[in-house]
This record gives sequence, structure tokens and C-alpha cells, in this order.
Amino acid sequence: MPHWNHSISLTSKNSSRFLARTSGRPQGFRSNAALESLTKAQEERTQNVVLYNYPSFSGAFSALFAHLFHRHLNLPCLILPFSSVAPFRVEDLCIDGLEKCYFVDFLGPKGFAAELSRRTSCQVIGFDHRRTTLSDIHLYEGCNSNLSFRVNLEKNSSSAVYDYFCAKLSEIKCNNGPARLLNTEDQERVEMVLKYIEDGDLRLWTLPDIKEFNIGLSNWLSKLNCITNPHLFEQLMKISVKNLVAHGSAYMASQQRSWIDGSSNLSDIIGKELSIKSEAASLRPIGAVIYMQGKNLKMCLRSTDSCTDTSVIAKVYGGGGSPSSSSFIIRMDEYNQWISGKFSQNK
Repeated sequence: MPHWNHSISLTSKNSSRFLARTSGRPQGFRSNAALESLTKAQEERTQNVVLYNYPSFSGAFSALFAHLFHRHLNLPCLILPFSSVAPFRVEDLCIDGLEKCYFVDFLGPKGFAAELSRRTSCQVIGFDHRRTTLSDIHLYEGCNSNLSFRVNLEKNSSSAVYDYFCAKLSEIKCNNGPARLLNTEDQERVEMVLKYIEDGDLRLWTLPDIKEFNIGLSNWLSKLNCITNPHLFEQLMKISVKNLVAHGSAYMASQQRSWIDGSSNLSDIIGKELSIKSEAASLRPIGAVIYMQGKNLKMCLRSTDSCTDTSVIAKVYGGGGSPSSSSFIIRMDEYNQWISGKFSQNK
């Protein structure tokens, strides 16, 4: 029977030889470059293969930790992105001498891991945190004991893989003194990034600036293929929460400025629609759209009635425009008086 590390430890609150060198221009997934890497692994009888979910930040960081583990021990290891768009076939991975194949942040297509283990007799170790994975677990019942799937709904894959390889490294090198996957300088920074990725993966959204973090992180999405980006692991090691939040905040600010810059067109559309509704309600055919501009409010007036002049109102408050389209700036206190009717009474 396969080993399931998902018992009701499926606990939930609610229930550099890692890449073979290839000639020519590198491409992704089941491309010539990827297949050449597998051919090289076959020639060298590479014993360890890591397939990581692509495109996924949890998958990419999991691959990073696998890379660091095997580099510490000077063990050959081939690491490849696995995409459902152009997936590998079982026969692609039937490498003579293959001992372990890791599926990180996914368990592979249905039956893929079991068939690979059957054909190669290698040990298959998979990590996932998605609830949808549970519906496929029964497919592996009765399979050989070389399958070990670790599914934890309370810990995302990258955190689980990080803990796994930290523990394995410590076990293996304990006789030669303590061993750490990350040095002290990198550990705190990388672990903080993992916490933020986990917060998003588990849909918790509890950490401060998590929205800004995810926006900043999204800029890396196109760089997660270690075939087309051979410097991926070096780059992941340099990522910090502080920098990603800063990038996310800057992006949000630029989007807000863009919205303000383009709001004249939006206010025109909304204002004219309100003008039509106002006339239909037997009111003056004027639509007013208000939004913040700096510390003040900008009032945009629109009318679809050719006999109505909105600029008359705008000029009273120091603004101007044409009869059908005008605007002015108004302070918040003036606006509050205006809508309550007190402003006209005090004139």
C-alpha cells in the first residue's frame, strides 16, 4: 500500500547540475530543451528528478529548496517545470537508475505518479495543499509502497517542502555537525516570503500589506520557468517582502493616478447617464460626478439637454467649461454645506 501523509493530518481549521546544459535557444515545458535535459539525465543516470508546478510561486520556491538540498549534498538532480499546457509523458521520465522523483506543489496528472513508479521502481514523493487534490487520492489506493503523498490543508506546499528538506538535511549531516538549508542571512528573509505566499495560497489574507505583496509578486510570474530563466533560483533567493510590498504599493499608486487622469472620460459617461435619469425623474437634466483630486473634491457636471447650461453653476465656484460639460473644485466642507442646502442659505 502507498504511504499517505494525509491522514486526518489533512488537518484544516474547517475540516549546478540541477539543470542540464542545452544547446540552442532554451524553451519551456516539453520542448526540445527540456527533452535534451532528460536525455542528458538518462546518459548520466541521474538519480533524482524534481517536477514543480508551473506557473506557481509555491512550486518555484519548492524547486528552490530541492535545488539547495541536493547542492548541499553534491547530488545530481534534474529540476523541470511541469505545466498542464504541455505536460511531460511518463516515458519521458523513465530514466535508468532513477531513484526519487519529487512532485512539488502538485501530484501530477491522474495516474501519472503511480505509472512512473511502476515503470522505474523509483520512489515518488508528492506535496500539495489544495482541497481538490483529495478527490484524486483514492486513485492511488492499492498502488505500490513507493508512493508517498504529503497533503496538508493548513500548510502550503512551499512551506511543507522547506520543512521536509530542512529536516532531511539535518538528518543526513548530523554526524558531520549541524547543517542548514539556508544561512542565517537568508533564512529570515526567505521564511517571511514563504509566510506571505502561504497566506495567499490558503486564502487567509491576514498578513499586513498582503494585497501589495501579491501585486509585487505577480511581476515574477513570467520568470518562473527555470529552463527559459536559468538564474531563477538565484533570483528567488533575493526576493524580500519589503521590496515586493514597495513595488505593489507603487503600482497601486500609479493605477490610482491613471484612474484620476482618465476619470474625465469616465465622469463624462456617468454624468450623461445621470442627466438622462434626472430628467426622467422630472428634475433638472444635470448629472454630477464627484471624486477626490488631491485633498479636494472635483465636481463634474454633464447635461444631455441642449437648453441647459452647466457652466453657469461651475463658474459660481471658480470653474468653467461648456454648457453641456463643466467642472469645478470644491472643498469638502463647502460640499457638505452644498448638499445640505445650508450653503445657499448663508449666501
